[in-house]
Amino acid sequence: MLTINFSPFPNLETDRLTLRSVTVNDVNEIFDLRSNKEVMKYIPRPIAKTLDDALDHINTINAMIDKNEGINWGISFRGSPKLIGIIGHYRIQPHNHRAEVGYILNPEFHGQGIIPEAMKKVIAYGFNEMKLHSIEAVINPKNNASERVLQKSGFKKEAHFIENHLYEGEFLDTVIYSLLNNS
Repeated sequence: MLTINFSPFPNLETDRLTLRSVTVNDVNEIFDLRSNKEVMKYIPRPIAKTLDDALDHINTINAMIDKNEGINWGISFRGSPKLIGIIGHYRIQPHNHRAEVGYILNPEFHGQGIIPEAMKKVIAYGFNEMKLHSIEAVINPKNNASERVLQKSGFKKEAHFIENHLYEGEFLDTVIYSLLNNS
């Protein structure tokens, strides 16, 4: 079984981006992301209605990190503290050497290759540092943009589940993509 430890927090960098811890100073940006109906369209989670909702989300993120149950990075451009998105490993299954990756990005920055750039670093961290064997992503099959990001990142479609997730009284389909550590 994997032993995972996210302390000290591992900041990551790419050519354009800094992947860093999410702090209470990011509350306004988190609120902007999680209260935006277009951003949350394919994410079956409650919309943030207040800054306290955003703060609760930040606290949840950091509690997962403290317990070594998941890790999320705030995405910022290098040299700028402004959070533009979040990416991380969720639902870590230490006994299976597997985790789920998820991401969210401010629509102002869509189409600029930011998530694929961050994803490359997060995948490398998962395989090299966390010693994962596989990484999965669970998406809504209508989320074409996310599907393209996953395919561009080397993920392969594993399954399409029909109406397997109940959210707000509606049964939703989910699609699972995965990437194996072939190194």
